[in-house]
Amino acid sequence: MTRTTYSPSRRSVLVGGLAAAAVVSAQALPTAAAAATAERPGGHGADLALTHVTVVDPVDGRARPDVTILISGGRIVRTGPSALVPIPDGATVVALRGKFVIPGLADMHTHGLAYEQIDPALYVANGVTTVRDMAGNALVRGFRTKIEAGTLLGPRYTVGSRIVDGSPSIWDPKLLDVISVADADDGRQAVRQAISEGADFVKVYSRVSEPALRGIAAEAHAQGIRFAGHCPDEVPMAEAAELGQASFEHMFWTLLGTSSQESEIRARIHQIRLALGDYAGWFKDIHPLELLASSTHSKAKAQALYARFVEHRSRQVPTLIMHQSLDYARTLDQHDPRNAYLPASSQGSNDYALEELYLKDRAPSQDAGWAGLFERRSQLVGEMHRAGVPIMVGTDTGTPGVFPGFAVHDELRLLVRAGLSPRAALYAATVEPADFLGVATGRVAEGYLADLAVLDANPLRDITNTTKLSGVVVRGRYVGPDERTQLLADVAKAAASMPDSAVASAGCPCHS
Repeated sequence: MTRTTYSPSRRSVLVGGLAAAAVVSAQALPTAAAAATAERPGGHGADLALTHVTVVDPVDGRARPDVTILISGGRIVRTGPSALVPIPDGATVVALRGKFVIPGLADMHTHGLAYEQIDPALYVANGVTTVRDMAGNALVRGFRTKIEAGTLLGPRYTVGSRIVDGSPSIWDPKLLDVISVADADDGRQAVRQAISEGADFVKVYSRVSEPALRGIAAEAHAQGIRFAGHCPDEVPMAEAAELGQASFEHMFWTLLGTSSQESEIRARIHQIRLALGDYAGWFKDIHPLELLASSTHSKAKAQALYARFVEHRSRQVPTLIMHQSLDYARTLDQHDPRNAYLPASSQGSNDYALEELYLKDRAPSQDAGWAGLFERRSQLVGEMHRAGVPIMVGTDTGTPGVFPGFAVHDELRLLVRAGLSPRAALYAATVEPADFLGVATGRVAEGYLADLAVLDANPLRDITNTTKLSGVVVRGRYVGPDERTQLLADVAKAAASMPDSAVASAGCPCHS
């Protein structure tokens, strides 16, 4: 029997726009990610055997020791006790005694920085093998095309439509190409337009009116496509869930929907008038209403809302790491070492967003109130989980302090802090996203796609052990510790070499 044995050893603000980012992406720097070839262990057409691992199951919370996993054609073809699973001739064997294997992680709320040398590699290097991009564009769809062709190493991408917002949109059209809808007919047309542009789902935003949302919902149902995103300000979450909104992003509207004074708050929201591009105005106007909702929390209202979520299988994507970054904006570490993986222009954009959007009108005396809001958001996540609401991990990459790939581990930690068990948090990052997307990932079992993360310690004992990555399997291809280290080094090198004009946007298209 012939085997190969592989044992592992140890943004200036908005400058340049998408066009500049496209130029940078076109000038692809040589990276380990771009050099994904069949000659690497577990490449296309090669069998791969991971031997003597402990398999962690997020469904039942069991850790099965001394297992061998056989992979062929990008799928798991057999798992079982290592003593009982024969290794096929010609297989690449990766000896992983003492390691723990979990399904590859998912980030269900991302915004691509539009740098193919950065985003895909950072996800893989962090064990993130599934990504849902919440504001699709041609650059991100281009990543996906290259990844699926095998010429770029990266996660599986699900890509949404352009943001569908109300009229006027709170997004400046000079900064982001948004579809604005004023009524039901506009909503139906927006869905058809999203489909024609190749979107996997329709992304709805904060200022969509109730009639427009009804038009979106009706046309999405007729066309067989989902809509997801922000809960529009003027639409109660329970109503949006009944209309079929597949997932709700962030915790702004969950606070409102669990208040005993929701009707009064809704009336005040209806009075908000914002000019085209006035995102900062939206953020300023919604904050006092969040504080009011937080102080008037109703357990009865909350349980009724959660029951609607459960009834309609509406997922909540809390993005707690995003909320933590904004609610504690004054103390955010602007010298985080992970900034080394972002171009200087992106770092400049994040600094600008902090100073000009989130802290500009925030007095230090208000910081305690913001901190209290974050604690309430966390409490709601724990409540939802205990009520059976399906939770999915998402991070809102592009927000200051939220880094591609790395932020998934931050979010897992915050979910456990909010009251989820480590197993439940893992479930929210693996099984639930797979079920939502309808893809055969999320389990380490026969017939499932071979997207896996190899860890040095058991995450069921301590969720922070997901950061102790030894290797990653993406589409059946093994990325060992040395290659993973090289991936990160290549990203840092690419980021350092990018010109100041290489920036796609100032932060994420949700909060910038």
